[in-house]
Amino acid sequence: MTNYEKGEARAWAREHLTGVSGVTIPSFTADLAGLNTKGIAHDIEHLIGLGFDYTLVMSELAITPEENAEFTAIARETAGDRLGLFFHAAWGTLAENIQAVKLAEQAGADAVLLSYPPQFWPTQESQVYDYTRSFCEATDLAVMLFPIPTWGFERIHPAGMSVELVRRMIDTIPNVAAIKAEQGYPLPVGPIEAYHHFKDDVVISCPIESHCIPLMDVLDIRFSGTSNTQWMSDYFPKAFRLAREGRWTEAMELYWQINPARGANDSVASSYLSSTGAINRTIWKYQDWLAGFNGGPLRAPAMRIPDRHMRTLRAGLVAAGLPVTDLPDSEFMVGRHPA
Repeated sequence: MTNYEKGEARAWAREHLTGVSGVTIPSFTADLAGLNTKGIAHDIEHLIGLGFDYTLVMSELAITPEENAEFTAIARETAGDRLGLFFHAAWGTLAENIQAVKLAEQAGADAVLLSYPPQFWPTQESQVYDYTRSFCEATDLAVMLFPIPTWGFERIHPAGMSVELVRRMIDTIPNVAAIKAEQGYPLPVGPIEAYHHFKDDVVISCPIESHCIPLMDVLDIRFSGTSNTQWMSDYFPKAFRLAREGRWTEAMELYWQINPARGANDSVASSYLSSTGAINRTIWKYQDWLAGFNGGPLRAPAMRIPDRHMRTLRAGLVAAGLPVTDLPDSEFMVGRHPA
């Protein structure tokens, strides 16, 4: 899908960054020595079948830049032009992220979700700006900024990234093309404030599904992602499109229908996220498996998923009337396409 020059990144995003984006976690071989091509291809096809427009090629786990490029290439070969791909800048140093994004560009990535390394510990906004600019200057892809409390930038400003900092980035870094607005999470203030200040400059993503559909009655939200929503099967693409078409009441009917699954997800996430500040990707992989995705093992130091969380998440899908496998949980670590 990428067919723009760096100076056209913002215009490209305004034209093409629409709809919803899921997240694709890589599948590995049983011995964890390499990628599981069939498992990845299965997940990409399933995501497309559910109606998603983009996916994040998720890299926040034990994967090398070279393997991530292979992961991206498998996704691109499978999807063709049916699905956009976000590169995930989630490695431990600026240099490694730059190395990885250059490889991903060649492999078929369309845009970037910019994360910040766990050991990046700025105490001034200028340091956040310098890191962001250095990364953006190294890639020709459109970059989506990602203000979120996870980074710990609240030591600098209560919003993590102040309006003034984001404005400076937009005004001086031409391939900043979107904002995944989660500042102030779990409150919905992030997308509301970003929309107020920057909607005429860049695409504003409201990535939190539980915020997005209600806010679409009052904000002209055109994109949501990248988000862990594919475990709810086709609910979110369907509800998002209904809201975009002005059928917000119908979208809210679906919103409330799946609320038991949302509640189960929130219950499990709240049990660890606030204390660790890290997402349990094994839980996300299990949620996907419940909904028909490949599943399979992840490399250490992946977190574990307790049986009680499995029971909660499965029961939430059942109560919401959403698709859920009848396979026993023992099959999760095997995967649907073991290699």
